Order: sequence, then structure tokens, then C-alpha cells
Amino acid sequence: MDLADRSDPPSDPFQAAVASRDADVMTLVTEAVAAGRTRMAFQPIILAADRQMTAFHEGLIRLLDETGRVIPAAQFMPVVTNTALGREIDCMTLQHAFRLLKKRDDLRLSINVSARSLADGKWRETLYRGLDDKGNLGDRLIFEISEESAMQLHEVVIRFMSEVQPKGVAFALDGFGAGMTAFRHLKDFFFDLVKIDKSFVRNIATNPDNQVLAEALIMVAHQFEMFVVADGVETTHDAQVLSDMGVDCLQGYFFGVPKFQL
Repeated sequence: MDLADRSDPPSDPFQAAVASRDADVMTLVTEAVAAGRTRMAFQPIILAADRQMTAFHEGLIRLLDETGRVIPAAQFMPVVTNTALGREIDCMTLQHAFRLLKKRDDLRLSINVSARSLADGKWRETLYRGLDDKGNLGDRLIFEISEESAMQLHEVVIRFMSEVQPKGVAFALDGFGAGMTAFRHLKDFFFDLVKIDKSFVRNIATNPDNQVLAEALIMVAHQFEMFVVADGVETTHDAQVLSDMGVDCLQGYFFGVPKFQL
């Protein structure tokens, strides 16, 4: 039988619906970026030794549809991370960060960036323009790079760190422990702090396995003279266990959800 005469198998209605939804979301994202419909939300990172003190805030980019509603980041960020659209979003995030740091001299801010953006011309131009500001904004800026992203382009990340850390910029390894390949290169990096992956933090008060793993990650980080942030803290019991383990900072819904106002 000629292949041209063969009919395609019937499509899965569920898969078709998912594909349609994803296409709709990407259209909303592309339009939001093109129109500049972005805001930054802020989540506090609290000192474990004094939970009334905020060490710094994480700035999280939010894209808005034409009605002003937030497009859920989980629906598009994994797709755009390694694309030109992802570079554009990283650039917008950096622009927001510098505007806020210039406006608020009491603010210390961390933002997420993909390792692929570190070599992007527009992103780097935005970075150096901000670092050249007389306000020494780099002293209050932290770049969070996911463990997966850092491991994929570890040589690029290492070179970039050596280039900008003298300008005051700090670096955080996000999702620490999620991919154990980190230990192979950890000694070569110059991370100032790590954020323990949420999967080891949630329910740690009642999960002996997570307790053992978190203690090991904390010990490794402190051995390399890095501060430790426990990300994803949702209960007072988890916060206390993590504090007793020796983490330096705590982050999670228990201390505050991301908000547009500081």
C-alpha cells in the first residue's frame, strides 16, 4: 500500500487540548514581552538567627496578559529558558532590578538568570550599563543560577563569575542538590550562597530522609564557605528544624508569598 494512502491515527484529544493550551500561553507570553507588560514580585529571604530580619528579597518577573492578569510562570518558563524569548525575559528582569536598586538604596535583590544569558550581547550590555552607575548597584545584586543551568555551561559560568564578582555582584546556586553532578564542579565555582532544593525542604520536620540529605548539603556548602538558604519553607516546624541544622536563611510561603509591593 502506498504510504500516501495510509490515514494518520486519530489524535489523542487530551494531547491536542494540551498542545492548544500551550500554544495559547506562548502567544500570550510573546505578546506580553513585545508590549513590555512585566512587573516584578518580591519574596523575602529571612535570617534564620533572627526571623524578624530580612536578609534580601528575591525578585521574580511576572508577565501580564492584556487584561492585567499574571500569566503563570510554570506554564512557560521551562519552555522558553533556552530560547531567544528567554534571553529577552532575562534582560527585562535585569532592567527591573537595576531600576529598583537605584530607587531603593536599602534594597538587596536576587534575580534568576539562565547561564545562556551570560553570553547574550543585549543582556550583557544591560548589565554593564547598570554596573557603571555611580550607586555601586552591583554590591546589592545577586544572580541566581539553577544547578542544571550551571552544570550545562559550567565553564561559561565560572568565567563570568570571575569577571563580575570584583564589581560586587554575588552568585547563588539555585536548586542545590537537585542534580548531584554539582559536586563534581562545585570546587571550581565561586558561588557565594546556595539555595537548597525545595524537594529536600518541604516536610523536613517529619521526613528523616530529607533531614539526612539536607544536613549533608548544608555541611558541603559551609565547607566551601557558602551561605545556605533553605527554599520552600511552609511550616514553623520545618523552619525550626532547618534553623537547628545550621541554615543561614529561610525562604518560603511561611514567611511571605511573592508580592508586587515590598
